[in-house]
Amino acid sequence: MKTSDFYYNLPEELIAQTPAEPRDSARLLVYHRDTKTVEHRIFHDVTDYLKKGDVLVVNRTRVLPARIFAHTESGGRVEVLLLKRLDLDAWECLVRPGKKCKPGVRLTVNEELSLEILSVTETGERHVRFFYEGAFEDVLSRAGSMPLPPYIHEKLKDPERYQTVYSRENGSAAAPTAGLHFTEELLQKIRDMGVEIVEVLLHVGLGTFRPVKVDDVENHVMHSEYYEVSEEAAEKINAAKREGRRVICVGTTSVRTLETVAAPDGTVHAGSGDTSIFLYPPYKMKCVDALITNFHLPESTLLMLVSCLCSREEILSVYDIAVKERYRFFSFGDACLFL
Repeated sequence: MKTSDFYYNLPEELIAQTPAEPRDSARLLVYHRDTKTVEHRIFHDVTDYLKKGDVLVVNRTRVLPARIFAHTESGGRVEVLLLKRLDLDAWECLVRPGKKCKPGVRLTVNEELSLEILSVTETGERHVRFFYEGAFEDVLSRAGSMPLPPYIHEKLKDPERYQTVYSRENGSAAAPTAGLHFTEELLQKIRDMGVEIVEVLLHVGLGTFRPVKVDDVENHVMHSEYYEVSEEAAEKINAAKREGRRVICVGTTSVRTLETVAAPDGTVHAGSGDTSIFLYPPYKMKCVDALITNFHLPESTLLMLVSCLCSREEILSVYDIAVKERYRFFSFGDACLFL
C-alpha cells in the first residue's frame, strides 16, 4: 500500500486556526458504517449516539509547555521540542536547526535552565540533559510555551483550550485533540445516561504526529510513546466486551493504547511501557467498536489508522463530503464519529 493512496485535497482555508467556543459547539459528522450513510450534527448531539452500557475510553494525558527556545555559546537560536522523558533530567527532543547541536554542545535557555546534547538518534532526535534547580515542571512552566502544530498560525489566547477538560498527567508534546470537544457538563450528561467513562494514558509524542516520508506504508517506522492501562480500566473494558457492550474510543491515541494491549479476542490486559504500534489497512480492530476523532492530515498515520475501521475508500469518501460541506480540519477542527 502506497502513502499516496491516503492523499486528499484540502483547501487551506478549512484548516481551523482557533478552537470552537464553547467546546461542544463544533460540528460533528456521523458515519454509519453498516449503512454507509452520513449525518451532519453538532458535537453536543453525540449523546444521541451513545447508550447505557457503552464504555467511552479517554486519554488523560496533559500537554507540557514543551516548546522552548535556547541559544548556543555563539548566540545562535535553537528551538527545542520535548518529546519523551528518559529519566529525571534527560529527555528525547526535536532540535532545530540540528546541524550545530552535536553531542557535548551546551545550550542556554535562561538563567534558570540550560541543557547539554548527549547523543543523536538514528532518526535525528537528540537525547539531552537539562540543568536547573528546583522542580523541572515549575521551571518549564516559566521557560516553555504550548507546542501548537505548525499549521496553526493564530496565537492561542487561553493555553487551557489546548488541553482536554479531563487532562491529568503531564507528558505530551501535542494534545489528544478529539477530546477537546468535551465539556464537564457534557461528560456529566454522558455519565448520567449510564455510559462508563474509562481513562487510559498515552503521552503524545513523535509517533503520533511524525509525517510519513516513505513511499510504501509498511516501511514507515513509528516512534515509541509511553502508555498505561490500569487494572481497573482493563476490568471495565473486558466486562463490556464479555457482555456485548460497545467500547468507543475518544481519539486515535486511545485506539493505539487499547490495540497495544488487546488480545485477538478483544480483551485487554493492564500494563505500561512504550508502544510503537502502527495501524493501517488491512488491520482489523480487536477491541475498539467505534471512534470519535478529528479530521486528519493527508497521508498521515492517523488517517491510516481511521481507515482500519472500514476501508480507505470509505474514509476518503467521508473526507470528500467533509470538504464539500466546509467542515473545519485538524487539531482545532470539527469532529467525526465512526459508528
